[in-house]
Amino acid sequence: MEDSRVVPVTLTVNGKAIAREVEPRTLLVHFLRDDAGLTGTHVGCDTSQCGVCTVLLNGEAVKSCTVLAVQADGADVLTIEGMEEEILHPVQQGFWEKHGLQCGFCTPGAMLTASYLLSTHPHPSEQEIRESLDGLLCRCTGYETIVRSVQRAQEIMDERRESADRETRAI
Repeated sequence: MEDSRVVPVTLTVNGKAIAREVEPRTLLVHFLRDDAGLTGTHVGCDTSQCGVCTVLLNGEAVKSCTVLAVQADGADVLTIEGMEEEILHPVQQGFWEKHGLQCGFCTPGAMLTASYLLSTHPHPSEQEIRESLDGLLCRCTGYETIVRSVQRAQEIMDERRESADRETRAI
């Protein structure tokens, strides 16, 4: 006999509260795609090996296929859709400028992984970038353009910070 219980779950996804009733076994990736309608978070391997489902959960990069929606109840979740700003996020701009995406399937996971890395290590070495991407499978780029994209994102963050500092001093 199948258990048909549902439980209430409320998450703040990309700054918006989303409340739904879900089966206790619902994975966060399926909650985001099916219940919240945010299909930018991809389902790849369903075994936590590929990293294409990576999101930020309370600021930490996690593979959303390894987290139950009920475990994330009350949490803040950032998906690729939440990176959207009036101008491109530095990670998005870096990937665009350095061609860090090809087919695009791993891109959301790669961008959120890069965003997490740069928020915790503002000036990572190439080796640290490569290590952070461990667990992300990309079949198109060979990772070189992804690494260059993350390096460029770091430069853009520095440029924007310096520009903001200059504007503040000018006031």
